Amino acid sequence: MTKDKKAVKKAASKMAGKSKNPGAKAAGSKTNRPAIAAKHRNVMKNNNLAPKAAPAKANFKPAAPLHAAANANARFMPAKGMPPRMPGKPGHMRPGMPGGFRAPAVVRPLYTGKEPEFSAGDYVVYPTHGVGRIQGVEHQEIAGTSLKVIVITFEKERMTLRVPVGKATNSGLRRLSSRKEMETALKTLKGRSRIRRMMWSRRAQEYEAKINSGDPVSIAEVVRDLFRNAGQPDQSYSERQIYQAALDRLARELAAVEKIDEMAAAQKLESVLRAA
Repeated sequence: MTKDKKAVKKAASKMAGKSKNPGAKAAGSKTNRPAIAAKHRNVMKNNNLAPKAAPAKANFKPAAPLHAAANANARFMPAKGMPPRMPGKPGHMRPGMPGGFRAPAVVRPLYTGKEPEFSAGDYVVYPTHGVGRIQGVEHQEIAGTSLKVIVITFEKERMTLRVPVGKATNSGLRRLSSRKEMETALKTLKGRSRIRRMMWSRRAQEYEAKINSGDPVSIAEVVRDLFRNAGQPDQSYSERQIYQAALDRLARELAAVEKIDEMAAAQKLESVLRAA
């Protein structure tokens, strides 16, 4: 028991000596810290473990959109033969652009100050309604002003139209086409259809503009382009509507010129289309 007590005391004295001088060993041993750090860096470098330096930030500026760059400092210069540019969003179709919708030009006689000479019973053509018959010329008082108007009736539409005499020429009111003009329209029906590659909505607008122009040749172009012969694909509902409107408008004027029935005039037009 005495030996064990002596061993315990000896161990306790050693521990006490260590706790009294904790920095003795550190003070006695001189450690070369810079050398150790350099050795550590060399080991890391040889093993490809050294941290890589961050790349320098480049002065990168995102490129502007093409249309913004084109519209910022550049001015659109149309090529030779192209129409001038019109305002609008880039890439949008506008009237006057190549491939855009262009309504056919309606050539109307200039106003000369003379009143058109129409009499009751004459057949005339009003651009947006087709062939009508003059019932007479009347004087009407509108808002305290006396106006001389031409009364025109359209039997098929059951409509009566009153056009002031002073505005009859500018509104496009005209007499029936001559036989020579109708022959030109029939030759147009015999030609080859020219369907432009564009959306149907734009083509429909173009066809309606031609019909409302009142020109028999332009109306004949619509009939020719929308006609479907045997063996060709059927018309859609909207195509059939526009085709029938153009055929009726052209048949009415042909019937009035040749003094035949409208049904017979329509059959004549369709026979020309089938023979083409």
